[in-house]
Amino acid sequence: MTEAPQILLRHHLKQLRLPTFQGEYAKQAQLCAAENKDHIQYLARLCEMELIDRERRMIERRIKAAKFPSTKSLDSFDFKIIPSLNKPLTMDLARCDYVDRRENIIALGPSGTGKTHIALGLGLAACQRGLKVRFTTAAALVHDLIEAQDERRLQRLQNQLTSQNLLIIDELGFVPLSKSGAELLFEIISQCYERGSIIITSNLPFEEWTEVFGSERLTGALLDRLTHHVHILEMNGESYRLKHSRNKQQ
Repeated sequence: MTEAPQILLRHHLKQLRLPTFQGEYAKQAQLCAAENKDHIQYLARLCEMELIDRERRMIERRIKAAKFPSTKSLDSFDFKIIPSLNKPLTMDLARCDYVDRRENIIALGPSGTGKTHIALGLGLAACQRGLKVRFTTAAALVHDLIEAQDERRLQRLQNQLTSQNLLIIDELGFVPLSKSGAELLFEIISQCYERGSIIITSNLPFEEWTEVFGSERLTGALLDRLTHHVHILEMNGESYRLKHSRNKQQ
């Protein structure tokens, strides 16, 4: 191919937003010629490569937008360390059918038992299936909501959060909430109710959530929404981090 047609082809591929085509067409032409592939097989191979690469880029964008503190998969979680955790249920949830049904997940257990790891793994699985995910801690979420309210952009932030397919709220119960913070968090969860799915991790059993929200009425209304369609992951036992560290040293 002469220089002018190559320049024109690269221009067209750029306009069509086909970067994998642009990077691979010459190489694949040589390979297909050597393998006696016809032009249909050549184009089919380029199309397949473009689609695979496009899906990879889409997943990377979803993961970046989710704002995970770290990327962890369920495959790297040692279920043997936390025998109270229902592994078949957890792996089934990774298929993300619960998101289609607008169901919630609540992971309960003492500090260090791997609740955040499980939440991150389920969040990653959701990103890999093309879903919109946002990860935050309860304290950070409440801080952002109060700040947005003070700056008169609360509605915009609420719209961003409720547009997610999956909202992950980590570490509920680590810090008691102010009255206004508790009300704002309740409002977000209410807005997400049956519009999307929520994953919440907490070191407190349900009967102690009133200590966080400071109101039995608010806590009752919150639990009523969260537990209407819910999967409970019990994660009781010795610290996952401590056990995992010991096992690596042995």
